[in-house]
Amino acid sequence: MLPTKLKEEATQRRKRACEGSLACSTCHVIVMDMEYYNKLEDPTDEENDMLDLAYGLTETSRLGCQVIARPELDGLRLALPAATRNFAVDGYKPKPH
Repeated sequence: MLPTKLKEEATQRRKRACEGSLACSTCHVIVMDMEYYNKLEDPTDEENDMLDLAYGLTETSRLGCQVIARPELDGLRLALPAATRNFAVDGYKPKPH
């Protein structure tokens, strides 16, 4: 139930640019308790690269699309950052060098 609920709430608050393909940081979430953060699989290099682009990065930041619900995560509390960086949706147009 967690992935669907999280996905619905995150979708209502902001647009996920890459549809969960690990190509952006718009699903950035903050794990509220270090105990639960330590129960998660370690982030991959690709996830860490995307997190480097996230707004409001914290010690317990993860990409929501990479958090897999398991029984031991029952009670996991997540927060959404106040903003997101989504160049495709926000109208960012790169300027030539």
